[in-house]
Amino acid sequence: MALIAKNITKVYKNGAKEVHAVDGVSLELEEGLAAAIVGPSGAGKSTLLHILGGLDQPTSGEVALDGANIYALSDSKRARLRNRRIGFVFQFYYLLPEFTALENVVLPALMRGHKSTRSQGHKFKTKAKEVLKQVGLENRIHHKPNELSGGESQRVAIARALMNDPDLLLCDEPTGNLDSKTRQGIYELLFTVAHEGKKTLVIVTHDDSISSRVQHTYRMRDGRIEI
Repeated sequence: MALIAKNITKVYKNGAKEVHAVDGVSLELEEGLAAAIVGPSGAGKSTLLHILGGLDQPTSGEVALDGANIYALSDSKRARLRNRRIGFVFQFYYLLPEFTALENVVLPALMRGHKSTRSQGHKFKTKAKEVLKQVGLENRIHHKPNELSGGESQRVAIARALMNDPDLLLCDEPTGNLDSKTRQGIYELLFTVAHEGKKTLVIVTHDDSISSRVQHTYRMRDGRIEI
């Protein structure tokens, strides 16, 4: 999935003052490659990522996936696009506490609107188990989030993002809550699953070391890409 952003802006009103969280950003992400958006806190990185993924409408500009502007779609069609073609991994895992790892991972498939049947449910659970095995959690599938470590919780979140086999994997500070050893393991996992699945991978981070692992690095400051 080729992703092209053209002159993206996002302006928030703070009383009479306008805050330009994203200010005229353009970039192009090639299919199957990895990119990092790096910069200090408050640079606009997460806002830009949310716009690229169809989560947050830009004030102006265009985001095109395979040549089609996603913000020309209705809200419902854009939601279906996100569910089927884009996987999200956030700093905070957003796992449902009352659900097991397996049940959390199955959710994106259930949200696709398939008719609920016993055979379909069995198929989804089989796929979820395969994805959990891919991230090294085949022995933790029946554990709930409060029974998992931070690294394990993030692996569940990655498995959930992979459940519908997305073309684009967007990660917002995916190791921000983890210790250095666990952080490296999560990065290795992200690069491995993206490479094996031929997915376009975008990682937002303030960690400059990630630049050596990606094909493209975009540095943001004050809402703009530094040249």
